[in-house]
Amino acid sequence: MRTYKRKTDKGKTPPDVMLRAVQMVINEGRSVNSVAKDFTIPQKTLDRYVKKARTQNENRTEIKLELVGYFNRRQIFSHEHETLLADYLKRASDIYYGLTPKELRKFAFQYASSNKFEVPANWTKNKMAGEDWAAAFIKRNNSLSLRCPQATSLSRATSFNKTNVNMFFSNLKTVYNRLHLEPSDIWNVDETGITTVQKPDRIIARRGFKQIGKLTSAERGTFVTLTVAVSASGNSIPPFFIFPRVNFRDHFIRDGPVGSLGDANPSGWMKEEHFIKFIKHFIHHARCSKERPVLLLLDNHESHLSVPALDICKENGVTVLSFPPHCSHKLQLLDRSVYGPLKKYCNSAIDNWMVNNAGKTFSIYDIPGIVKMTLPLAATPTNIMAGFKKTGICPFNENIFPDTEFLASYVTDRPAPNHEGDEIDRNEVNGVEEQVNEVEEAQVNEVEEEQLNEVEEEQVNEVEEAELNEVEEEQVNKVEEVQVNEGEKDQVNKVEEQVEVDKKNKEPLLSPEEVRPFPKAGPRQNARRARKKRQTAILTDTPIKEALQQEKQNVKKENYQRRKIGLRRKIRLRQKI
Repeated sequence: MRTYKRKTDKGKTPPDVMLRAVQMVINEGRSVNSVAKDFTIPQKTLDRYVKKARTQNENRTEIKLELVGYFNRRQIFSHEHETLLADYLKRASDIYYGLTPKELRKFAFQYASSNKFEVPANWTKNKMAGEDWAAAFIKRNNSLSLRCPQATSLSRATSFNKTNVNMFFSNLKTVYNRLHLEPSDIWNVDETGITTVQKPDRIIARRGFKQIGKLTSAERGTFVTLTVAVSASGNSIPPFFIFPRVNFRDHFIRDGPVGSLGDANPSGWMKEEHFIKFIKHFIHHARCSKERPVLLLLDNHESHLSVPALDICKENGVTVLSFPPHCSHKLQLLDRSVYGPLKKYCNSAIDNWMVNNAGKTFSIYDIPGIVKMTLPLAATPTNIMAGFKKTGICPFNENIFPDTEFLASYVTDRPAPNHEGDEIDRNEVNGVEEQVNEVEEAQVNEVEEEQLNEVEEEQVNEVEEAELNEVEEEQVNKVEEVQVNEGEKDQVNKVEEQVEVDKKNKEPLLSPEEVRPFPKAGPRQNARRARKKRQTAILTDTPIKEALQQEKQNVKKENYQRRKIGLRRKIRLRQKI
């Protein structure tokens, strides 16, 4: 029965009350009937526990009671084993490899089989636990619940680790000490996409119908890139739009927020030339200069690594600090506190627009008007300052993320490969051979030690078995000395069951992690042509900026060489023809 409702008050006497009543009968010599009336306990129940106490405590000075009340005799796992299972499930969820209900049922059967627990016949038949057991297990463990996980890419799970986060906060601390910034001087910028096809809000509809529709302007939406910059004091500057068009026209942002700016790009994404235009827009509204420097936090998008834009920033007192790659879901405050509410408000506003403009199509030119209505609702001073606080940027808190936040990187946390050349020196080979010889000698010594340990363990096991046999014989002799009658047969069975339980408890049990180890990625491989990996850095510092400039020049040279090779191939093909 999945949800059992108790129908009687039997067995509800607390153990301490029952113990006091039994002590009064045995120690004070009072009758069972009088004590049962005083404590409002059924007479037969008290009489049964008095007999049980006299049998259990023959050689004890202090009276103790065991097994008071009703117990589930069919429970497969003990409380300790279920606690281990619950801890394993929470750990698996923390590293982003949580188990589904079906996987939990299969794992429960594997865990019970590995430890040789008795399981129901349907578990053995289906090779998994039943649905009722899984539901009752989650109900018994209040720290567990069935949740819908948020999709997280492998790059984000790998990159958000202690090393990257500590490096970012170290750079942030350096900038703080260098510039002595106030909250109004700390800015964050990020892009997001606003689509013309909204996600409809929930509606009230007829019961019994599963498919309920609501109108959208098209099946697939077109994105407009929205760029927002906010400060730690709760202020923001007018947004910057990028439309998926070849040429930009002023009427695109006619209905947008006051002071907003725009540009066009066929893909709708931001490029270097657009970021340069945005930086000029930012400097104009932030009113920064070398006498009044500011800090600008942004991600490592390719358009943000523009050397001309960094030169403009340096000339106007803007220090640019980049986040670690793929860590924006934790460190990017706009993603954590502003863009979520903004998307919800935009969906509701587009829903209302579709109702008020029946039969019309919502286009990209209507998006600035929607942003004008919804951005003040999402980018409130409260939300902005909460985002800065939650990420530990302002006020500065480098210990804002506990260790549990970094568990997702456990799976891919492994040593880096050796990036040295493939050619090996003879001296290195000789060194390796010497190490191999040393390892072989150590292994021989270990084998000899293991053999000695095995002999000692066998002797210890023989002694322990002899002690167990003596204990079992003593318990059996005690049971045989007792006069077995109809009321005492249960006690004999309990002693025999306890002996079997003691035997099982002496055997070492496998932990859940031993039965089903947590996933772990293999060793990294040496990549011949690996993509350059970014990291957090103060981009406006001269060494970093010069390195970026050199990198851009190398990319241009490589592209030129590729084009040159392609032209030569085309010329050869034409000559052959």
